[in-house]
Amino acid sequence: METLLNFLLELLNGLNKDLTLFIVSMVPVIELRGGIIAAALLGVPIVRGWLICIAGNMVPIPFILLFINKIFDIMKKWQLTAKLANKLESRAMGKSEKIQKYEFWGLMIFVGIPLPGTGAWTGAIIASLLRIKLKRAIPAIACGVLLASAIMCIVSYGGVYIVRLFG
Repeated sequence: METLLNFLLELLNGLNKDLTLFIVSMVPVIELRGGIIAAALLGVPIVRGWLICIAGNMVPIPFILLFINKIFDIMKKWQLTAKLANKLESRAMGKSEKIQKYEFWGLMIFVGIPLPGTGAWTGAIIASLLRIKLKRAIPAIACGVLLASAIMCIVSYGGVYIVRLFG
């Protein structure tokens, strides 16, 4: 994730910091976690960085929930992309047990605990594959994003503060 984040920041160098954070937070794998780290490193005030990263992370979610099953179905029709679609589906479903069992709370915690392989994108893919209704999935993912953002703000901004204090 660090390499990808550095690549994106370099690629977006010269753009407005707010737009950079918004774009970084939309990217799968990096998402809000990388966005908040970038916000802290770029010296963006915490509340502004927090709001921008949440917005950027949430923008793709309704589209994923609505269209990912159709996209996977189309990908499976072509030999070139079928293997990727199956791999993405099986990877997501391999993490779905707790979400399936606890639905709202499981999805919220899955998205909210900032660990590798979790996040809003993966949560939305799993919710879509499990056919969780939009009116249930979006609030659960949004709550998870809020939880992850709080954790990441404490870690990122706190870490930058400590480094600057003692460095």
